[in-house]
Amino acid sequence: MNIIVIGSGLMGRAIAHDLCKHSNFDNITIADKDDETLQSAESFLEGNNIDFVGLNVEDTNEVKKHFQNIDIAISAIPYRFNYDLARIAIETKTHFLDLGGNNQVVESERGLFEKAKKNDVTIIPDCGLAPGLVSIITRDIVDEMDSVDYVKLRVGGLPMDPKPPLNYQIVFSPNGLINEYVEDAMVLDHGEIIKKKSMTDIETVSFPKPFGNMEAFITSGGCSTLPYTYRKCIGYLDYKTIRYPGHCEKFKPLLDMGLAGENPVDIRNQKVIPRDLLIALLLKNVPTTGKDVVLLKVLSEGMKNDKKHSLEYTMIEYYDDKNDISAMMRTTGYPVSITAQMIEDGTINRRGVFCPEEVVPCKVFFEELKKRDIQIKKERK
Repeated sequence: MNIIVIGSGLMGRAIAHDLCKHSNFDNITIADKDDETLQSAESFLEGNNIDFVGLNVEDTNEVKKHFQNIDIAISAIPYRFNYDLARIAIETKTHFLDLGGNNQVVESERGLFEKAKKNDVTIIPDCGLAPGLVSIITRDIVDEMDSVDYVKLRVGGLPMDPKPPLNYQIVFSPNGLINEYVEDAMVLDHGEIIKKKSMTDIETVSFPKPFGNMEAFITSGGCSTLPYTYRKCIGYLDYKTIRYPGHCEKFKPLLDMGLAGENPVDIRNQKVIPRDLLIALLLKNVPTTGKDVVLLKVLSEGMKNDKKHSLEYTMIEYYDDKNDISAMMRTTGYPVSITAQMIEDGTINRRGVFCPEEVVPCKVFFEELKKRDIQIKKERK
């Protein structure tokens, strides 16, 4: 079987690295329209048997041409392209996975279910870290308990050596970060799916040293379809992003002043889009390199065999010095690679459009993470 990874940035490289190390695909291709980024990826992945090709995803005919020779395609580019890529994949009978991150785009993809099923295609959005890995943890909780009172998902990608004022490191698209901070979050509250403002409901989440007490606050996108999938199974479910203490207090005023806006404003007779300015300033003033860590904690409680039962999942994932791969790349890229390999080997054989909690077997998935030295500690209490 042949597979293509669309996007040669950080996440695309992590996906390709894992495919080369663990998969049995006959051919692995990385595609990107940016020659400089593609060349950088080729240098990073030197020594692996990978084809590097130019591809403009906005050229439908060009995408179709590539997909016709591909069995599975993975999107590692901004989510706004995912619906059109999924639609083309169904037409060319190519299985398709993406990293998700936007509820509306995922909902549009799910509207393609019947077409995908008819063409014997599997489409799986939301295959990264959050949503993705946390979605499968949630399924594991539901599978283990008779009823679930609550699931609280807490995840954050952070620098090991935080620098003021934001104590943050850009580990993925700053535009995606802003979306998480400004778009409303979906929360499941006893059968009702409600919206909550992002960057609210700050709480303390504790980890072992050197991290200690961190802050976590509501953000959008992380739970994606979980409130809908488990509307009748879970009483309360929400998702919060973990940061070093004080981050929310410093960042939120920038958004409150309109710096995430996408409507042009006049500055000295020039049209300036506030969000573009904010992104430029973030890229200039916030570190984009350096060792990072991904912190995860999932708390749950419910009933099992007529007794109160709680499950707690903890992950502390560090930068991979040997392969020069960040913790965020590992925890985002490897899950989608694992999921693609499950399609390739027949572990996932349902056709249509599904999110990870619906089709990814938890035990096999966690075993695959362990092979990559990604350890999730699961405690029963």
